[in-house]
Amino acid sequence: MKTTFDTQTIEINPSGDNYAVTLDGKTVSVQVLRADAKRGRMDLLIDGQRVSAHVSSDLAKRWVTVDGRTSMLTKTSGAKQGVRHDYAGGLIAPMPGQVRSVSVGVGDVVKKGQTLLTMEAMKMEIRIQALKDGVVKAMYVSQGQTVEREQILIEMEA
Repeated sequence: MKTTFDTQTIEINPSGDNYAVTLDGKTVSVQVLRADAKRGRMDLLIDGQRVSAHVSSDLAKRWVTVDGRTSMLTKTSGAKQGVRHDYAGGLIAPMPGQVRSVSVGVGDVVKKGQTLLTMEAMKMEIRIQALKDGVVKAMYVSQGQTVEREQILIEMEA
């Protein structure tokens, strides 16, 4: 995914359980240690250094505050359709829609490919499936709820 960070373009790509982040030709490893979507807080390990970030969003733009400095991120190109629908350990909505059914709860053990919830968007049924084996850590939506694009739906842990 390419994002504009202030005036620079930053590329963020999944790399195993971490992310490879490229800025100004330099690539660093970023591991999400903890993500609290309700509070907008993330604890990250960036090339071995622990960093806390606060994130807020209006869906098109994100403001990230680290060490008292706030920067704006603007999404310039999306992830390839159908490739990844996760962010910081959480499964996200690929588009605006309504949650039609929820098949799991907090603490449930799930297998890769298992349908966790079903959404309806633009008269299409979208199945949100586990990307790997794990345990449901948190549920951020319920049946009947309307969600926005990139809203975190479920948080998973290995």
